[in-house]
Amino acid sequence: MTVNHTEEDYGRLIVQGADQPGIVSRVSTVLAEQGANVVALDQSTSDPTGGRFFQRTIFHLPGLSVKLPDLELALGEKLVDDLGLSYRLVESKRHKRVAILVSKADHCLLDLLWRQRRGELRMTVPMVISNHPDLGDDVRQFGIPFFHVPVEKDKKAEAEKEQLNLLKGNVDTVVLARYMQIISGDLLDELAVPVINIHHSFLPAFMGAGPYQRAKDRGVKLVGATAHYVTEDLDEGPIIEQDVIRVSHEESVRELQRKGADVERLVLSRAVAWHCDDRVIRDGNTTVVF
Repeated sequence: MTVNHTEEDYGRLIVQGADQPGIVSRVSTVLAEQGANVVALDQSTSDPTGGRFFQRTIFHLPGLSVKLPDLELALGEKLVDDLGLSYRLVESKRHKRVAILVSKADHCLLDLLWRQRRGELRMTVPMVISNHPDLGDDVRQFGIPFFHVPVEKDKKAEAEKEQLNLLKGNVDTVVLARYMQIISGDLLDELAVPVINIHHSFLPAFMGAGPYQRAKDRGVKLVGATAHYVTEDLDEGPIIEQDVIRVSHEESVRELQRKGADVERLVLSRAVAWHCDDRVIRDGNTTVVF
């Protein structure tokens, strides 16, 4: 029988920090002392001598919701105080609240909403925010609130303030599903939640408008997409997932765009799924994905 790790009393423990002897043993001991049974464990180190250590553990603990405070106290003492590590403890049954920001392109947005409705993405979508009204009817068909927040020239700060009023305290993650506006550092700081972006993988080549036309003009042979966490440095945040497909000189710009959209959908859905399952550990400007 396949065990559903999102059922009641399953938890995920994410640990990271300076590698040193005894981390796996210490984590297992703390969980066992609290009555938990480890059902899956992934670990990695960048270097066994002076490197960085990462671990994702799935465990089962009857009465987890009630026992969380005691477990967190024990983890804080044994991992943080004793070993100088950091950790995140998540109840698997609690899906992340993911807001989606979008402009006019619908392919990534509708793919995420469809997968969420089918149960492929363990998340809830409390809202979709757009700087254009075009996709409102499509979003409402999924029973999800749609908010139109225009971003007018020289009034971006006012728009971000309105977005922040909608988002802050109501979401755990924000996904930019082809949202064609730059997110300011102030908004990122105020939100204080992970923000995931998707874009074509021509970058840093063919930046700006019309990348597929310029790619066609140069005779590109690969079309791809990159999903990454957003930082104040545009399109330079930690990468979560990438993929490519081969193209040829015979394909038109429109066909390149269609294939690019297909890759964007797949890459973004994988990135969001892994993030919602706590498979992605950020470490500076890189990631470890279990």
